[in-house]
Amino acid sequence: MSDLTELPENLPAPEDDGAASHLPGMELPIVRLPGTHGQTVDLSALSGRVVVYCYPRTGQPGVSNPDGWDEIPGARGCTPQSCSFRDNFQELTARGVSHVFGLSTQDTDYQNEVAQRLDLPYPLLSDHLLSFTRRANLPTFTVDGMTLLKRLTLVIEDGVIEHVFYPVFPPHLNVEDVLAFLARHPR
Repeated sequence: MSDLTELPENLPAPEDDGAASHLPGMELPIVRLPGTHGQTVDLSALSGRVVVYCYPRTGQPGVSNPDGWDEIPGARGCTPQSCSFRDNFQELTARGVSHVFGLSTQDTDYQNEVAQRLDLPYPLLSDHLLSFTRRANLPTFTVDGMTLLKRLTLVIEDGVIEHVFYPVFPPHLNVEDVLAFLARHPR
C-alpha cells in the first residue's frame, strides 16, 4: 500500500474530452449537499466567490484502491489535492474567496474520516445521490460499480460558474492554477 499523500511517478494524464465545456457561465442548479461541517450547502445560493474542487474519491490508509486505479487517467491524487487546498486555504481567502469546498460522490460518513485525518479547514460536500452531478452534467466515470466525478475545479461567483479547470493534472498543483487565476481576476 503506497502513501496516499504522495503521487506515484508516471501517472497517466487525463485529456480534455470536452465534458466540461458547457460549464463556464452556467447558473448552478438548486441542490442541497450535506457537508462534513454538519450543514447542508446550496452552492447556487452562496454569495461571493466560491472555489469547489471536485475529485473522484479519497482513499483510506490500509484500504486498497480499486484495481487499476493508478492506470485511470486523473483518478489518483485526491488526498494530495485536498492537502494542497488545505495548505493554501489562507491565501485563497486572502484573494477574495468566500468559501472553499471539496466535492465527491462519497457519502458524508466516509468524508468525515478524511476531513478529520487531513485536518481540513473547509468542508467536504457529498453528492452521493448524484443530484448535483446530474443536474449540472458534471463529467463522471465508473469503476467497481461506483460513479465518480472526474477531477475538475469550479470558480463560482454568486451562483454562476466563472471558470472551470478541466482536466486537472497533476492534482496537487491545481491550487496553484486557482491562485494564479484569482490573481489575474481579483474581486
